[in-house]
Amino acid sequence: MDPDRIRESFPASSFRGMQAEAISDIRDAFAAGNSVVLVRAPTGSGKSLLARAIAGGARTVTDAKPSDAINSYYTTPQVSQLDDVAADPLLDDLNIIRGKSNYTCILNGETETPVDRAPCAREKGYDCSVRHRCPYFSDRAIASNRRIAAMTLAYFMQTAGSDVFRRRDVVVIDEAHGLPEWAEMYATVNLQSNTIPIWDEITVPDLTAESDPLDRTIRFAETVIEACKRAIDPLINRDELTPTEAAHRDRLQEIRSELQWFISDARDPQSPTTWVIDQDDTNNDVAIKPLDPARYLSHTVWNRGNKFALLSATILNKNAFCRGVGLDPAEVALVDVDHTFPVANRPLYDVTCGKMTYNERDETLPAVTRMLIRLMAAHPDEKGLIHCHSYAIQSSLRRRLAELGVESRIQTHDTTDRDESLQAWLSTDSPDIFLSVTMEEALDLQGDLCRWQVICKAPYLNTTDSRVSRRLSDGKWSWYRRVALQTVIQACGRIVRSPDDYGSTYLADSSLLNLFNNARNEMPAWFREQVDRISTPTLPTFEEAINTVGRASTAGVRSPSTSTAQSDDHSKHANSNNKTNSEDRRSTHPLSDVWGEN
Repeated sequence: MDPDRIRESFPASSFRGMQAEAISDIRDAFAAGNSVVLVRAPTGSGKSLLARAIAGGARTVTDAKPSDAINSYYTTPQVSQLDDVAADPLLDDLNIIRGKSNYTCILNGETETPVDRAPCAREKGYDCSVRHRCPYFSDRAIASNRRIAAMTLAYFMQTAGSDVFRRRDVVVIDEAHGLPEWAEMYATVNLQSNTIPIWDEITVPDLTAESDPLDRTIRFAETVIEACKRAIDPLINRDELTPTEAAHRDRLQEIRSELQWFISDARDPQSPTTWVIDQDDTNNDVAIKPLDPARYLSHTVWNRGNKFALLSATILNKNAFCRGVGLDPAEVALVDVDHTFPVANRPLYDVTCGKMTYNERDETLPAVTRMLIRLMAAHPDEKGLIHCHSYAIQSSLRRRLAELGVESRIQTHDTTDRDESLQAWLSTDSPDIFLSVTMEEALDLQGDLCRWQVICKAPYLNTTDSRVSRRLSDGKWSWYRRVALQTVIQACGRIVRSPDDYGSTYLADSSLLNLFNNARNEMPAWFREQVDRISTPTLPTFEEAINTVGRASTAGVRSPSTSTAQSDDHSKHANSNNKTNSEDRRSTHPLSDVWGEN
């Protein structure tokens, strides 16, 4: 890598905000000999342009020996982030490659067939006459031979060991704060009745009742591997397969590979990975989950390049992040980029209505619903995004809002139509609110696309998840709060995208205030400034708001006295919780705000 090339590789004609200073600091960090540089840059600071500049510093074929790694990778966990890169004319030399299932075959009669189920994947020795024009293999050939290959983190990890995508000089990972969690997800082995074709042929023992569930799971994994091999052999020997048979073959090979990796890691006394075993009591589905899979990341990420740049707005704790991904903090440099958006343009407002933990949300949701009505009235001509956290909360809010007669201003989505529903909301000129689930990241709502948003619930991880409960039993409460804070900061960045943009974020769950108090030392200075300015807004009363937004139907509406009490009691509640250091908001137990999260 030549750090001096980073500045000249910046793709825009001029710098904005703190980009020039960031480029200089990144250059200096690599020039000092660091192999890994963390770039902590706020949302909207132009991280993709910084990423392109860093990638441009990679060694080229003209100044390399035949054995040297050259060129660079750009990767991100978010598919939408890759889509944004593809649409940005300043990044048109990032050559994008996606997984086979994203491309369709171009052969006659196969134009609706994904490439991973095309004749070349189904027939032994198939000689495709149009392979040179195949959209997948064409994109792969271009990306593998150009200076910057861009792909999702999933594809990047899956191609570890590939002869096509070999080690490169520089690897840039955007939105890198989630790298530990994404690695754990990718390294998890799910053995389920609906995803393994031979499941009915396997006897599943009770894996969790034994004193040593890991050893029992290893032996079970060996049994599954043998069963997969027996099922794969006749498929491999067939000259032609149906698309379903090809899918079965690929799934069996995938499971066998995943289980072989698990066994190898679990039996390695030097591996830092802790394996947690889950088993469903109803259908015997098994999930083999890793904690801190540093060895997995070593193979899939760290062995793929010479130099690494990891970019994010929310790598909150350098040392903790490095430990979670298997890096030595002493060998990693941190570059902090200041926020240049005026804090007055990105206010946080306390509209807390109570706690939204699993056991308390039924009491809180009516007040949250009324608060949404008041916010809609306060923003009569502006779109709003509601971060619901879960589909259960989304469904309840949708039903309650419909009962209050405002369904005409409500848009929502489910697991099957997320992108289509989001685009429909973005395209409308009406001041609708969008009830979203897990849209806290990689969403660019600049300008009038959205002017206000509500965080309905402190986004703590589910304490019933075995990995979460295992970490909490080990006392890792700082990690638990840090992950939630990351999500909140990411959510706050969705609606203010430039120095002259503006948008309001409303906090509906009182546990968010406790999170800010307990995780204050983890906050970037620019976000701490936002938190210190939290105020309680002046809003219409519920009665005024419902007359403005739309008259409620009689069904499901509580009496006016109840509505008034619940809505107006908010002011008293908010004022008692407004100061960040209030003694009343200190948790007496780490789980006091999150017990029974779901």
